[in-house]
Amino acid sequence: MNTILDPRELRNAFGRFATGVCVVTTVSPDGLAAGLTVNSFSSVSLDPALVAWCLGRKAPSLAAFTASTHYVVHVLSADQQQLAQHFARPSEDKFASVRDQLDPTPGQVPMFSHALARFECRKVAMTDCGDHVMVLGQVERFSYSDEAPLLFHAGRFIDTR
Repeated sequence: MNTILDPRELRNAFGRFATGVCVVTTVSPDGLAAGLTVNSFSSVSLDPALVAWCLGRKAPSLAAFTASTHYVVHVLSADQQQLAQHFARPSEDKFASVRDQLDPTPGQVPMFSHALARFECRKVAMTDCGDHVMVLGQVERFSYSDEAPLLFHAGRFIDTR
């Protein structure tokens, strides 16, 4: 048992928990779209319908998510590993190469037409949690399909097909 909290080893231990992979998108009040890949998504409550995910304090998109009122969580299917990798990297305009994959939403939040599940959310709260911020949202609309999920385990994507 490792009793000294070495950050790299702690990250390795956390990585042993297999998670789903999501891309979360938003649009700031000034119209700038933002998005990133996360694996910290979780359902919180059915009544009311609440979800949570975590955003690193150093994330370039932190300001956009702080200022926005709505976001969309896209749970990715096994065939969307490339999309997950694309949104995991910093970029000036992450949406430039994927605009043809987007559906319009009432609040202009970018929403991918294809995902294993989609949750359109109104931001309820942001809570400081160490080097991350936990974002709590109320689900306003959702959809899902019956495809195989994309998983993340031990620092790698796992194709479950």
